[in-house]
Amino acid sequence: MQTWQDMKELQPLAGQMLMNSFKKDRISHAYLFQGNRGTGKKEMALLFAKSIFCKQREGAEPCQNCRDCKRINSGNHPDLHWIEPDGQSIKKEQILHLQKEFTYTGMESNRKVYIIVNADQMTINASNRLLKFLEEPSKQTTAMLLTESGQTMLDTIRSRCQLLAFQPLNPVNVEKKLREEGVSESNAKLLAALTNNLKEALEMNEDEGFANVRKLVIQLIEVLQNKPHEGLLFINHQWMPHFKEREQLQSGLDVLMLWFQDVINRYVDREEAIVFITEKERLDQASMKWSRQKAAQCLSSILEAKRKINQNVHPNLVMEQLTLQLQR
Repeated sequence: MQTWQDMKELQPLAGQMLMNSFKKDRISHAYLFQGNRGTGKKEMALLFAKSIFCKQREGAEPCQNCRDCKRINSGNHPDLHWIEPDGQSIKKEQILHLQKEFTYTGMESNRKVYIIVNADQMTINASNRLLKFLEEPSKQTTAMLLTESGQTMLDTIRSRCQLLAFQPLNPVNVEKKLREEGVSESNAKLLAALTNNLKEALEMNEDEGFANVRKLVIQLIEVLQNKPHEGLLFINHQWMPHFKEREQLQSGLDVLMLWFQDVINRYVDREEAIVFITEKERLDQASMKWSRQKAAQCLSSILEAKRKINQNVHPNLVMEQLTLQLQR
């Protein structure tokens, strides 16, 4: 359950601007929420809709318990309309259907709200149809357009919306939110270092496959430190069988990068930045094998491996080359 205080912690500027809309009684007819995936756009839109419909709100804060709030939570409010891509795009017919819905009187009141998710994926015809809708706004209608790439939308649509820029989440805030969701301290640090997408981080935490990634990285480091002649054997018999997709392999390389960043953090006494907080003894051992300069070279080698993976170079070949580079 999100509150405006929660939203202000995640997105201070956007949260404050929307709260001020209620304090000043100046709710715009259209908003454009622009920001990366996982920055809280949907959550903010949902909370804003509750504040619009809730008849028991205090200031901007909805009560969360009334019929309107509960129906918005369940996705069943008759005057709140969601539009999402049908396949790869939002089509003209979807906007036409929305316009038709808005010709009817509201079921509960005269207020109506519509939220368009991934608004940048509208077809040209859909965009033009929406533009006509925005050009004749009703005082009782509020639109929220959510997008990761507002620059690809029609300028005429952008100009008719109040733009709210959603900033990437601060890793400290992500870690804090993960801890509040019951994620362990060590996992919260690792996940916050990998993504600023809170939803994605929680999904990764529940993914058993991701839990094994951490173990495989530690095992690879131990092999490289203590049995370097078995490095290629480990890659082919332990590492690669786990990473069947290129995206999974990229995730494994991301975690491996964090390990070598931690080695460097040990050298420069940045203890607060260390991600593998339960592996400090192993990090001490790693510092004896890899100098600060060598650890930096390892990071460069991992970045080059990630680039080759993206270029569709054979994953086994990429990992074998990387392993030899990390052993030197």
